Amino acid sequence: AYRNKGVQPLLDGVVDYLPDPSEVENIALDLDRQQQPVVLQADPALPCVAYAFKLEEGPYGQLTYVRIYQGALKKGDELFNTRSRQKFKVGRLVRMHADHMEDITEAMAGDIIALFGVDFASGDTICSPGLNYSLTSIYVPEPVISLAIEPVDKISSDRLSRALSRFTKEDPTFRTYLDPESRQTIIQGMGELHLDVYLERMKREYKVEVTTGQPQVAYREAITSRADFDYIHKKQTGGAGQFARVSGYLEPFEGSYEFINEVKSGHIPREFIPSCDKGFQASLKKGQLMGSPIIGVRVVLSDGQFHPVDSSDLAFQLAAQGAFKQAYKKARPQLLEPVMKVVVETPSEYSGSVFASLNQRRGIIVSSIETGLYSTIEAEVPLSEMFGYSTILRSMTQGKAEFTMEFLKYARVPQNLAEELMEKHRQKIEEEKK
Repeated sequence: AYRNKGVQPLLDGVVDYLPDPSEVENIALDLDRQQQPVVLQADPALPCVAYAFKLEEGPYGQLTYVRIYQGALKKGDELFNTRSRQKFKVGRLVRMHADHMEDITEAMAGDIIALFGVDFASGDTICSPGLNYSLTSIYVPEPVISLAIEPVDKISSDRLSRALSRFTKEDPTFRTYLDPESRQTIIQGMGELHLDVYLERMKREYKVEVTTGQPQVAYREAITSRADFDYIHKKQTGGAGQFARVSGYLEPFEGSYEFINEVKSGHIPREFIPSCDKGFQASLKKGQLMGSPIIGVRVVLSDGQFHPVDSSDLAFQLAAQGAFKQAYKKARPQLLEPVMKVVVETPSEYSGSVFASLNQRRGIIVSSIETGLYSTIEAEVPLSEMFGYSTILRSMTQGKAEFTMEFLKYARVPQNLAEELMEKHRQKIEEEKK
């Protein structure tokens, strides 16, 4: 592309062999009809449906890249953002050409154009007034790594909030929050390089200087066996007290969380069932092994008891939390860690060294394909073992190898490492108490 070699034949091939917009079936969900699928048609006469897929901060404000799936879009049209529920008028409409832009007055289905001066987030659906459609959004995985950052001075602090606000709108896999205990700003993402890119952008684009802590892996906890609970929450004060009893069991579940109500004969009034669910969900936020979120739990509520005066929404929430705590230890919880799919492309002469380096990191080699002078090695490696791997790989292969990494699954942490991590967590809590 840099020397303009083969670009024209490639673009001709795109035109000749790939389907045009009218030959592809695109589906939207009708939010007014319980998300029923609707087939979109590349017909400029129909109402407009478009998708905002990329944001860019330009000299004239936010530039939003939009793909039109149905209808046409004209300068001055009134459109509706189905996420924010706000109407807006199309101001400046441009077609992008690499390093310059061309002002246009209208665009048709299949076009990719850009809009100025409208407040969008990545993944927003834009419709003509009267439609309430949502295009199926891209899959956004949960973050697997977090990093504490602190601005070095007051000026950086103000700029940091602007930078983080923009980055979270641009990239749904990049998240940020304020830790209520340490009062630090935490950024989360899909890997070490992902966060490094944003730290570099903070310095370059916003002149923000920050100090960073050690990257933290997002561990999870899960139960491995069924455990029964039968818990009574009872508290008597001067006025009305609190009373609630819940009975049932926890068991491992393939998904993240499921609540099943099997209470018969009104032993728990219907209005308090959601309170029990809320209490169990609150318990999932912090496990007892390392304070990590809990996944893979099915809660079955089978019986209970209430008091006509002392039972309340809060009483059943607290009873559910107490019941979960009671049963969790009996359910043999274990620690899970994020495992990444790692693909290394290396000259074949270094493949032996790459195999050894992945095995040292508790990696499991899935496949190895040799094509001429190069080998492609696919492995599953715990994220905690991948910190600094890019530097090691470069030095091992004289800078000739490269790798990609994406989240694959959560897997059990080996017992000796789990004990080590839990001990560090206990020491950290004791130090904070002091």
